[in-house]
Amino acid sequence: MLAGLNPVIISLLQEFPPRSKLNAKVYGNQDSSINIDELNLIFCLALQAIKSNKLFILDHHDTVIPYLRRINDNTTSKTYATRTILYLQNDDTLKPMAIELSLPHPGGDQFGAINKVYTPPPADQKEGSLEEIIWQLAKAYVAVNDSVSHELITHFLHTHAVIEPFVIATNRQLSLIHPIYKLLHPHFRDTMSINAIARQILINGGGVVELAFYPAKYSMEFSSSLYKDWNFTEQALPQDLKKRGMAVPHPESKHGLRLLIKDYPYAIDGLDIWSVIRNWVSDYTSLYYKTDEAIRSDTELQMWWKELVEVGHGDKRDEPWWPKMENREELIESCTTMIWIASALHAATNFGQYTYSGYMPNRPTNSRRFMPVEGTAEFEELRENPDRAFMRTITAKLQTLLVISLIEVLSMHSSDEVYLGQRDTAEWTVDLAAAAAFERFGKALAEVEERIVERNREEKLRNRHGPVKIPYTLLFPSSGAGMTGKGIPNSITI
Repeated sequence: MLAGLNPVIISLLQEFPPRSKLNAKVYGNQDSSINIDELNLIFCLALQAIKSNKLFILDHHDTVIPYLRRINDNTTSKTYATRTILYLQNDDTLKPMAIELSLPHPGGDQFGAINKVYTPPPADQKEGSLEEIIWQLAKAYVAVNDSVSHELITHFLHTHAVIEPFVIATNRQLSLIHPIYKLLHPHFRDTMSINAIARQILINGGGVVELAFYPAKYSMEFSSSLYKDWNFTEQALPQDLKKRGMAVPHPESKHGLRLLIKDYPYAIDGLDIWSVIRNWVSDYTSLYYKTDEAIRSDTELQMWWKELVEVGHGDKRDEPWWPKMENREELIESCTTMIWIASALHAATNFGQYTYSGYMPNRPTNSRRFMPVEGTAEFEELRENPDRAFMRTITAKLQTLLVISLIEVLSMHSSDEVYLGQRDTAEWTVDLAAAAAFERFGKALAEVEERIVERNREEKLRNRHGPVKIPYTLLFPSSGAGMTGKGIPNSITI
């Protein structure tokens, strides 16, 4: 949640119990059934923990519920929408306190959800107890939700898909010698090609995604429907962190933000990368746009932005959050966000896939059975042979093979990869001032690498390596070829 493949979902719990944002007229009462007693907090009550910013939530409820009835009724998948409440401990690690598994009401959507809450077994419970086995299975349903959220939303929708209109508009509206074309063009390399391949073999009807992930034939409809919640400006890392309540403005802190979880590797390394990209974009654009009027009078730039908003993301054209592209600040922030999406955000959510998901029980993509009910044969199997019951619940063998084969390829860097701070040709510009600014950009990224290495050596930063001592390197800018678990390519090339 903090240093894995999907570190952009966890958020601060700001109201208790958690409330749904779904339309109650359509979906009934979808609010959480978790109560204070079920959290079983030792040191403070839940409301006090909220006031002190100690409770967090991994929420996969509202995104899943609208599709869950169709998925469970019309596919071989049998799964839940989930909410997970976590407590921030003094060492900055998160302890899961409660998991809520939700199903649509059998009488119809308008009657709300059927919720069941699970909590960790008591500390004095013997290892291998039935309570511990049930808790492990509850966590597996959360992992299934998070795997699908990662692949269909965080990875595909929010990087591969949303960047396409920017690629197209840049090539259609900006000439090859336009300074913004030169700035952005390296970050669009091969993206259209890799997306075309994905549409042929991965996200197509009957493709790998439909075969191996629990939404099955509803996968692309599920992903596409969540585009309604997309906001370009909120993909800027600082805005994303503030929106999720993971950071608050703090002018005296580095990057102007104070993280509520100090040991949040994705955010810490990401803010360093974001800042370096933004400084580079600011230095570069200031060479060509000395005033805000220069932005407004650049007809190519204005036509580029008009196509992006009104055609490329046409169904979002009337959203009030779009920058107007009337001043230098809007240009800098917009270009920084595009580069961030195409480079660092994609890298952070892609190149660790085999490391984190290559062992399927760690991050299953599907569940084929519901939580066993006491008195059934499935429950007895869970009691007598929990490993077999677990494996019969998560992704099947053939689908496991497909997913592992896929993510092994996705986690690889090609030998001709061009990384952030590099260009595929030294002659990308004849402007010496621009070349000098780019050289400073490369040096700043090298300094970020040094800081990441130093952080990973600090044993007190427990979230950076976890119990199995895997250091967090997904935002380490440079890399060699192959499966390295690090490296930020300029563009989405895989």
